[in-house]
Amino acid sequence: MKVALLMSGGVDSSYCAHLLSSQGYEVIGLYLKLHSKEKKHQIFIQNCQKVAAHLGIAFEVLDLQEAFKQNVYDAFVRSYKEGQTPNPCAICNPLMKFGLGLKKADELGCDYIATGHYAQIKEINGIKRVAKAVDDTKDQSYFLYALPQEAIDRILFPLGGMCKEDVKKTALDLLPFLGTLQTYKESQEICFVEDSYIDILRLYEKVDNEGVVRDSSGKAVGTHKGYMHYTIGKRKGFSVFGSHEPHYVKAINPKTNEIVVGTKEELAVNSIKALNKSLPEAFNGGVYDIKVRYRSVPLKAQIDMQGDYIHAKLLESAYGVAQGQALVLYQGDCVLGGGVITQAE
Repeated sequence: MKVALLMSGGVDSSYCAHLLSSQGYEVIGLYLKLHSKEKKHQIFIQNCQKVAAHLGIAFEVLDLQEAFKQNVYDAFVRSYKEGQTPNPCAICNPLMKFGLGLKKADELGCDYIATGHYAQIKEINGIKRVAKAVDDTKDQSYFLYALPQEAIDRILFPLGGMCKEDVKKTALDLLPFLGTLQTYKESQEICFVEDSYIDILRLYEKVDNEGVVRDSSGKAVGTHKGYMHYTIGKRKGFSVFGSHEPHYVKAINPKTNEIVVGTKEELAVNSIKALNKSLPEAFNGGVYDIKVRYRSVPLKAQIDMQGDYIHAKLLESAYGVAQGQALVLYQGDCVLGGGVITQAE
């Protein structure tokens, strides 16, 4: 059986190559050139080539920079300009890695596509689903909520049943040369952001633009550096005159360059609306576990479908819910689908 393995040049995907090869798969390594940081690409492609040569597997580079810029990077910039908090990885996964990456796998005659994501594939009523990883601290299932079923049916996640610490130790014990792979700074959550997302926005927008801070009643209570510096729930980087208690960003108004702040209690959200991306049209409403951001604790919510939108009535309040982030539904540890948050109140 032939498998296309998306390789990043890091230890995880390199170890995946070893695991799949040792299990008898014919492995073809694919490196996806997504962002425009050529120095990073050079380092990681060399790493992949080193691994491929050591294991005796095929390796190719797929240049997707134009598609990535149009569908992920530009959308990232546009979302912040509109006062939202985008989730570029959740967009990239279905469109790039398991979209165009899967298309390339088909061209190569591959039966499966594999990645180093910390997630699993399980079945519910005969349907394969993305599921949480064994290592809850590294679980990436949230970012995979929008994958098409035709991709899920063919995915292999070799690391999903392992713990990150064990993977690194075992990988370096089995393949000592992995310790010599070059690195590029620290691993970043967003591949094209090196230090801060603000550095990206500064290339295209005037982000340093002092504006007014208002409280929930509309009263001007302070100043801020420019609305794009802030995300919902942030509590630093702005002034609230005369206040001795923490205040958090609860709303962003890009048209007036204003932010609204309040106490933690004022951040509470009990109703969320999201544009559906992956729940089937015939999805049955009911009470499900939901996550509203990557590191959030799952909460119970009553889910109802209304046209193209998912409506979630939370059974307990959530805090710091931002437009642009993903609302993801779980049944047990399996991902059912989700959408992009458009409203929270």
